[in-house]
Amino acid sequence: MSDDKEITDQAYRSFIEKTAASKLIWGLYGKKGWASSHAAESEDVDLVPLWSERSLAKICAKGDWKGYTPTEIPLAEFLESWCLDLAESEVMIGVNWDANLLGWEADALSVALDILTRLNEIQSAITFSNYSSIEEFITEVNELLNNDII
Repeated sequence: MSDDKEITDQAYRSFIEKTAASKLIWGLYGKKGWASSHAAESEDVDLVPLWSERSLAKICAKGDWKGYTPTEIPLAEFLESWCLDLAESEVMIGVNWDANLLGWEADALSVALDILTRLNEIQSAITFSNYSSIEEFITEVNELLNNDII
């Protein structure tokens, strides 16, 4: 495994662990809305960078994102609204990018499923608006992933 691949894999695992524990996601928000970019593989694929910690987001508030502020997103809102909307729009998520904007890129439903699985493992007391349980939400995300509904 290359060093870069190992670093991004660790950043992704850390993102899942920390967001499940804190129940928060961090993005960069500015006058033009949420910070966005393009996937490394294709400029035709839009991407929203997100972080598990405010300090990690703040490191990236430079260059094109100078003046953007780390802004928290409650995890339940992120999972129920953001992930489903991003998946429908075919926008990917950049996970825990570093100061060089290097990091994991993943589709929104896969990120949602990984977080939900971790929440289930730690028996989180998270409350959703549209789902009665974590298991119900996991089932729906799996159906969406398996059927390419979104």
